[in-house]
Amino acid sequence: MALLHQATVTPSKLELVRDWLPTQPWYRGPAADLSPVAAYRFDDPEGEVGIETILTAASDGAVLQVPVTYRGAPLEGGEPWLIGTMEHSVLGARWVYDGLGDPAYLAAVATAVRTGGRQADLLIEIDGEMVTREPTAVVKGSGSPAGEPVQPPTDVTTVHEGGATVAMADGLRVTVLRYPGSGESTDGDVLTGRWAGQAETVLVRLGK
Repeated sequence: MALLHQATVTPSKLELVRDWLPTQPWYRGPAADLSPVAAYRFDDPEGEVGIETILTAASDGAVLQVPVTYRGAPLEGGEPWLIGTMEHSVLGARWVYDGLGDPAYLAAVATAVRTGGRQADLLIEIDGEMVTREPTAVVKGSGSPAGEPVQPPTDVTTVHEGGATVAMADGLRVTVLRYPGSGESTDGDVLTGRWAGQAETVLVRLGK
């Protein structure tokens, strides 16, 4: 369950991502305005880290996948994956990281894949009542509830392979497809998802 706040953030998420994208070797488009497409979240068992994946369209129409984490303090050793900082009108200063470098994201997405997990339910308080918000993207892991949850790893490293980013840590290998929707095979340990205008497609792969 992800608790959302009726809040303003400065700069916005898309503004942060827009300025960060041209610095990434996997990004093959021009620096331009981004359009929101969809998003999905996972829960942090500790309740400390916001974990969200943003799906956004570039000016050429390509849909990009950007997992991000939101923290109330800097992630130790996380400087290489820092996207930027923003001010949240409810939560205060937030440090925003590329999820591939954040152990909280890696544990959450790997657990979803291995246990057949889905995106977190979204709740928002409106006029004193908690209201469920419909997800804009629906995701599911290929595993089963009998799968073992994954603990946050240490000593994370990342490499870029074409249009994907690979994180490796403690024997865990997580590949995030930065340009989903290209007909990637659903064989193996994967997270698949769908959203308006997009049939089920592979988003994340574990292992090779």
